[in-house]
Amino acid sequence: QVQLVESGGGLVQAGGSLRLSCAASGRTASSYVMAWFRQAPGKEREFVAVTRQSGSTGYADSVKGRFTISRDNAKNTVYLQMNSLKPEDTAVYYCAARLYYSDPPRPIEYDYWGQGTQVTVAS
Repeated sequence: QVQLVESGGGLVQAGGSLRLSCAASGRTASSYVMAWFRQAPGKEREFVAVTRQSGSTGYADSVKGRFTISRDNAKNTVYLQMNSLKPEDTAVYYCAARLYYSDPPRPIEYDYWGQGTQVTVAS
């Protein structure tokens, strides 16, 4: 099993940047497919970015070119660098893990979740 704790959310102006962190404990994060999802009020949870055990990455079209997912296996941490933020990026962001990759990543397929961190982008 793996436990996940997100941090780094906050309030930022449109066009600004934030970096979210997902610290893993228990089994090492390098053993898992790690993904970020987000959920805005009144909306379903949606895929944002994913990194496989190999380090390959994938992104939702809405964040491609603006967000970057990365791993630091030495720190057992996954990051989401978010640049050029827009008000529509406002949501609770969740880190999630599973052993096997699927395309497209769907929340129901992920076994482990963090508690979420709020990102608010002001216009």
